[in-house]
Amino acid sequence: MINEEKDENIQENPFNKKSLRRKQIAFTTIPILVLALMITFLLSPAGQLFVNSSGVSPLPRISIEKIEFHEGDKILMFVRNTGPSDVTIAQADVNDRIHPSAIEPGKVLARLSEAKILIPFPWTAGIPYEFGVTTSDGTRFSKSIEAATLTPSPNIEQATLFAILGTYVGIIPILIGLLWYPFIKKLSKSKYDFFLSLTIGLLVFLAIDALLEGNKIATNNVADVFNGQVLIILTTIVSFIGLIYCSEKLNQRIDRKSRLKKEDRHSLHKIDSSKSTRTSSLSSGMTSDHYEQQQGGEEQHQVTLTKALSISLMISIGIGLHNFGEGLAIGAAVLLGEVALSTFLILGFTIHNTTEGLAIVTPLAKVGKVRVSKIVMMGLVAGVPTIAGAWLGGFLYSPIASIIFLSIGAGAIFQVVFSIAYWMLNNTTVTNLVEDSNRKVNLKVINTPIIFGFSLGMSIMYLTSLLVSL
Repeated sequence: MINEEKDENIQENPFNKKSLRRKQIAFTTIPILVLALMITFLLSPAGQLFVNSSGVSPLPRISIEKIEFHEGDKILMFVRNTGPSDVTIAQADVNDRIHPSAIEPGKVLARLSEAKILIPFPWTAGIPYEFGVTTSDGTRFSKSIEAATLTPSPNIEQATLFAILGTYVGIIPILIGLLWYPFIKKLSKSKYDFFLSLTIGLLVFLAIDALLEGNKIATNNVADVFNGQVLIILTTIVSFIGLIYCSEKLNQRIDRKSRLKKEDRHSLHKIDSSKSTRTSSLSSGMTSDHYEQQQGGEEQHQVTLTKALSISLMISIGIGLHNFGEGLAIGAAVLLGEVALSTFLILGFTIHNTTEGLAIVTPLAKVGKVRVSKIVMMGLVAGVPTIAGAWLGGFLYSPIASIIFLSIGAGAIFQVVFSIAYWMLNNTTVTNLVEDSNRKVNLKVINTPIIFGFSLGMSIMYLTSLLVSL
């Protein structure tokens, strides 16, 4: 009782409220101030002297992020100091042979700063090379290039080449996959469930493939100080949660519009019951109940169609983000000389990405007539980012950007898988009915077509990915 009276006095007294608020602010800011003071001390000269009091200098670390081959026997090497302290670059070498070089902006690199090393060297296209950088304490860091290739320069010719490449591996395959729509539309419900689960298998493989590709880039091209693997996981989770939130808001908006239309229809139907619309419906033999059932059925169909379109749109966006990362990887591979364009490689990407079009149209197959223009637009949403990714990867390669976009694509695809699974859970045919207290309960079970479809989808993507890697 005494404590309750004290709480009431605090709530009633404004001065006590202000005092309590000040204490809360103080308790919040004090830990932040203490942490800021500690960081300031550790970064100060006195703090550095304290850290290095043992007399053992920290080991240097240099990351060779990118190597470019230019006309006129010039090689540009971009390096970054990813160690804990400043380093001095002493020399650069090609194939373990020291060559004269120019370093911009200077030989001394502060922590996380970048430098450009120009090496005059008569390089030959298609030949593998190993490049090295040695610091003032004699530590050497190296990076290998499988095949030297002239670095693309931002011009109309190269932009057109990347656009054509992105069209062949991104847009055309997806548009081909959209042609499955009439076939899926005529399938029975069990076969349709099979193709929905096949779609989930395709998308799960794409998400896993994106994460593995991002991990490969993080391992080979991102310094440990940036924690590439952790960045992949964080970006994927944030992308997944963010898109789940957006999808839920979109569905709530659809439901809200549906309710408003239904309320408007009921109010208008009551007001105009004696007018021409009512008269014409009754004169044709349609009762009031039948009229309302017909209108309600049309509204329910429209809601189902809208939700199916939103799912297909999210699939298109997820695949588009994945293909943007794929375009980054393709452009960077051409830039870094890690891939040679060939007919077989383009054919492999074409077959591999055709299944993505199938994933887009499958949710639309059983919800009525859909405009061809909308389906084509979704295909372009999924395919065009490949071109943008190839441009960015070919002209402005950044390994950090590559793993971020690949992770965003993976998170988007996982969100799409969640949406399709939820869709199936609420729209699949009821296969078992259980009597419980004189009412029937629907049991949604994982049946054979769903298991087989998911397994086949994963297998198809794996087998077609072999064509890309060969």
